Amino acid sequence: MHFLQLQLRASHVTLLLVFCLLLGTNKAQEDTRQVMIMDLQMPQTTRANEEVTVKLVVKTELRECMVIKTYLVSSTPIDGPFNYRFTGCLCEDYPRTFYWDFQTNSTVTIAAVVDVIRQLNICPNNKAVIPIEANRFHILRTLYTN
Repeated sequence: MHFLQLQLRASHVTLLLVFCLLLGTNKAQEDTRQVMIMDLQMPQTTRANEEVTVKLVVKTELRECMVIKTYLVSSTPIDGPFNYRFTGCLCEDYPRTFYWDFQTNSTVTIAAVVDVIRQLNICPNNKAVIPIEANRFHILRTLYTN
């Protein structure tokens, strides 16, 4: 009878250990950080040849920094500052903001694109990561011209 009591106690301890391990595993799987958070701000409508300002705020929840290249792409060609490309270091505690000022005379779909790239002398001490899942992120918006 004493042997049976020891077996029951051991099984309770085993169940408790397994339960604790499952809780720890689930918490680790839930710790998902967003690689890229993009907030694109621009008007929905404009007049022909009126200057438009596009503002892109880029953030990350990763603990490591990344070198990013940011640019705009449009459904129809737009000249001037629209074609500027910006390169910078994006860190969790240092979101980046980019601006473009341009004019258009027709309705256009605009994509704000952020590429995670490998480039030296951008992030401090050249310490930066490149995500495995994806290294290109984008947001689409349409600018209607009256």
